[in-house]
Amino acid sequence: METDAIFSFLGSALGCVAGILTSQRLTVYRIQQLEEKVNKHNNLVERMTVNEMKIKNIEEKVKCEVCSRD
Repeated sequence: METDAIFSFLGSALGCVAGILTSQRLTVYRIQQLEEKVNKHNNLVERMTVNEMKIKNIEEKVKCEVCSRD
């Protein structure tokens, strides 16, 4: 009778530990995926800022050329 209780306890304990480890791995994986998405987004924001500055400079040059023709 006592051995049944011990085996039952060990089975439950191992099941709990396995569940916790699996959950932790899944959480770490999802966090890594989110970090990759954030890095891609930040990279896009940086590139867009540079492009916006270039567009602004081009617009100013075009505006100056139009003004100088008049």
